[in-house]
Amino acid sequence: MSRYYFLVLCSLFSISLFAQTGVIRGNVIDEGSGEPISFGTVRLIGTELAVNTDLDGFFSFGNLEQGSYTVQATYLGYDSTNVTVELNSPSDIEFVRIGLKSASVQLNTVSVSARREQARSDVKVSKISVSSEEILALPSTGGEPDIAQYLSVLPGVVSSGDQGGQLYIRGGSPVQNKILLDGMVIYNPFHSIGLFSVFETEAIRGVDVYTGGFNAEFGGRISAIVDINTRDGNKKEFSGLVSGSPFQAKVMLEGPIKKLDPKNGSSISFLITGKQALLPETSKQLYSYAIDDNFFNLEGTGLTGEDIGLPYNYTDLYGKVNFSGSNGSELNLFAFNFLDDFDVPGVAALDWSNGGGGASFKLVPPGSSVVMDGNINYSSYDVNLLQADDGPRRSKITNYGALLNFSYFGKNSQIKYGFDFNSFNTDFEFQNPLGLTFNQADFTTELNGFFKLKQTIGNLIIEPGLRVQFYASQSTLSVEPRFGAKYNATDALRFKAAGGIYSQNLISTQNDLDIVNFFTGYLAGPEETILDPTTGEATKNRIQKAFHAVGGFELDITNELLLNIEGYFKGFTQLIELNRNKTLVTDPNFTALTGDAYGGDISLEYRKGRLAVTANYTLGWVDRDNGDQVFATSFDRRHNVNAFGTYRFGKDNAYEFGLRWNYGSAFPFTQTQGFYESPTAGSSPIILDILTNNGELNVLLASQINGGRLADFHRLDASLKRTFSFGGNLELDIVASITNVYDRDNIFFVNRTTNERVNQLPILPSLAGTFRF
Repeated sequence: MSRYYFLVLCSLFSISLFAQTGVIRGNVIDEGSGEPISFGTVRLIGTELAVNTDLDGFFSFGNLEQGSYTVQATYLGYDSTNVTVELNSPSDIEFVRIGLKSASVQLNTVSVSARREQARSDVKVSKISVSSEEILALPSTGGEPDIAQYLSVLPGVVSSGDQGGQLYIRGGSPVQNKILLDGMVIYNPFHSIGLFSVFETEAIRGVDVYTGGFNAEFGGRISAIVDINTRDGNKKEFSGLVSGSPFQAKVMLEGPIKKLDPKNGSSISFLITGKQALLPETSKQLYSYAIDDNFFNLEGTGLTGEDIGLPYNYTDLYGKVNFSGSNGSELNLFAFNFLDDFDVPGVAALDWSNGGGGASFKLVPPGSSVVMDGNINYSSYDVNLLQADDGPRRSKITNYGALLNFSYFGKNSQIKYGFDFNSFNTDFEFQNPLGLTFNQADFTTELNGFFKLKQTIGNLIIEPGLRVQFYASQSTLSVEPRFGAKYNATDALRFKAAGGIYSQNLISTQNDLDIVNFFTGYLAGPEETILDPTTGEATKNRIQKAFHAVGGFELDITNELLLNIEGYFKGFTQLIELNRNKTLVTDPNFTALTGDAYGGDISLEYRKGRLAVTANYTLGWVDRDNGDQVFATSFDRRHNVNAFGTYRFGKDNAYEFGLRWNYGSAFPFTQTQGFYESPTAGSSPIILDILTNNGELNVLLASQINGGRLADFHRLDASLKRTFSFGGNLELDIVASITNVYDRDNIFFVNRTTNERVNQLPILPSLAGTFRF
């Protein structure tokens, strides 16, 4: 079947190549900076045809008749521009580059206008688009805005904590969420402290977060997609920034290797970023009160929190070179090296590295109506953990990937199809508390193809899609239909729905009962027999599977106030986890579960002038079924509220004040039923002298998994930024921030044996500075 699918896609490609029609396509850019204008509106004057530019500022009109056309590009905050284009034959293809001059208008209004235009022309179900400007405006710990902190305020996203915490998206655990950087999979995007990612915020062009119901162009995960794209370096002049705070220092440099040609738009530019953690040293002097001895398990080591500080060290490097052609084609070369080190002497030492690189491209053939894009990449993620009271753990995954997509633009339709190849090597070793060791050294390959149609029929937009995934190591073919639709009932009201079937072959060492787990190892799906948790019989396949169903509506209450409501259901029909409770060599290495995640999100967004406010509320349930009982996961949060906003004031909006408040209802936990004593390792199982022979203290847990609840969480963060301009491109930003303004004691977990409570971070004031040139 996979061969037939491949032939069908190749046939579609051939048809679109040879059945040429009139095409007008091009790029819309900021005339001053050369940066692309995303989600701008492009119209053919005198017709009903209009499209929005994509993230790269690209647009295309197909199936046009021979003749003269006036192309108009508009974007709020810029003067509109008209360009005349001649199609001299029915199969003529013309490329036009349109530069827009900036006008004086508030950025917040621009952002809302662009988002509304995109919402009217895209299905956009469970998709949230985020710009670097929005990330930078969020009050952030240490005055260092980061995508890791911004993701946690989005509807449907739950953060389990500050230190070692994880992000869960609509019931999906971290391994079920695919994180992409310029089309390449990043296996561990967040540092051990949990507050900072490996990505440089000011190098980000845009982030698309698909919390569910994503279409056929994405696969290999069963819950969510986070698609991060970096921008190109400055194409006109050398520029950059340096920044410092008690948490980290960073630098970014960019500029032209070959300056932007104003006539044809060709250029070569570079972008380099780097950051280094400072917290391990600065915390000893500034935040010693925030260091919890119980969290780091320092009893018996002779150390205190003041000795080790907050021991989260990391280094991130990223570089990119962009080659832009005169007809919209481009080539990007990129490389990265991310390092993380968490070290508590005498207790635990963890370090991981993630390095790699690749190339991405967009090819706009002058004689074809098809646009091609793709990438090839390589990465390697290596993590090691050594604990004083447990065996070593290590994991390495090496990934090779290649992707090729084709897009054809018609008058009211767009066809997109493509192929991708993904292979990874896993080398894994894990020793459980009973001393049993699990090893896996495996190599697996995935071959995938997809087809998606976007068709506009009056006020209705439909997006049927099909993805086929072949897992070579499992000899399993997964056929995954996808569908999305939107109906523009009025200019202000839009109804939408999406759904599909999803699969993946990647497994993580973490499971849904973990509260804190710094070690994240990866394995390929098992090749041994897996038993269905409800029937006890062998499963039909050994991959993880799920289905999604999402529905909702968008309402523009006013020009400044937007409302979005969505309900969702995710059925995890087969989940596979490492059997960490294995007691005998003959016990299975893996266990299977099923589960559900369902609920709804409400989002309100207000933008007017200098004020921007967003409020998100999520009501959700997440459960798992292991065959013995149905239980809530450790990240099952019934209510989650995020309210945040910024206000700019002063001459030239030199000041920016921001607030963020988060409330989350209590997480579940398994209650302690009692304690019992067992002989120490190597001693006689019979205690002969009850006065002097003491065994090890063990915890007896309640039979109901996660039957209790901890306390509710709430926290207020605030920031104030002052921008100083020195003429030209010289600027200095000073940011004063306070995390946990009213010093709320938010519980993280309770040590079962000592009954001591461990809290999340207390009040943390900080001062940060960024100099731009």
